[in-house]
Amino acid sequence: MRKKLVTTSSQGLMENAYPYRLYQKAKKFGVWNPQNINFSQDKEDWKLLSVNQKDWILKLLAQFQGGEEAVTLDLLPLLRVIANEGRLEEEMFLTTFLCDEAKHTEFFRIVLNAIGEKDDLSHLHSESYRKLFYEILPETMERLWYEQTPEVIADAATVYNMFAEGVLAETGYKTFYDGLQKIGKMPGLLEGIDHLKRDESRHIAYGTFLLQRLICEHPHLYARIIKKLEELAPIAISLNAEGVIGQSEKSNEYSSEMNKYSERQLKARMEILARARGKTINEIYQSVQENL
Repeated sequence: MRKKLVTTSSQGLMENAYPYRLYQKAKKFGVWNPQNINFSQDKEDWKLLSVNQKDWILKLLAQFQGGEEAVTLDLLPLLRVIANEGRLEEEMFLTTFLCDEAKHTEFFRIVLNAIGEKDDLSHLHSESYRKLFYEILPETMERLWYEQTPEVIADAATVYNMFAEGVLAETGYKTFYDGLQKIGKMPGLLEGIDHLKRDESRHIAYGTFLLQRLICEHPHLYARIIKKLEELAPIAISLNAEGVIGQSEKSNEYSSEMNKYSERQLKARMEILARARGKTINEIYQSVQENL
């Protein structure tokens, strides 16, 4: 039984809360429509690309298409948990989060349709890719349906927000964006990835906040989160190696660069999480507000 409705009480909405401000940013900057992107030049570019370039782009498209579908399917349990806890402002942001993921899924399908790729691409999902998106991610998120302990919520935010988005997606989009700029082709795909990068920045910001809040409320979770990230790190290394063009020496160098980029991003977020230990919830809110 619901105890009360906060928006008609003296409490109202927490308009200064970080998740509520992220919700406002999502309304302002997340309004792009995949249907409005012009892919006519992409269709022509696709015909002129080399076999190696097509193979590289198609593999990344298959991975991002599957990844975006997976995170769209797997987010709902977290939204339910946050709603059940009565964290209305966080729930409001998570509704935009879910909508973003649905748009990302739509976007990559539109790209594949535009270049005439209608075949089954699941064979392009590698063993390390399948380990995360077919096993670890859905199993971790589905636990939230029947177990809502702080430990399970922390695992979900670590795997979904901090790793799948904060390490893999962020590094992957950089790889994709840099590669497309280098060959100077596929402007519609580039435009969409630019939108996706902005959306993901909000998602990662929320995930970082959620883990900070959990560490503040349950300090023992910090060690659990760090251990989980260390366990997942080898998957990032494998996927970085798979995401570069060709098998040349320069490709190996670029893979190394991407690994270093992933490590820097992960290290920066781990430092943020470390600073959450020993802080009050008000101090957490203050620190994330300053970084918004």
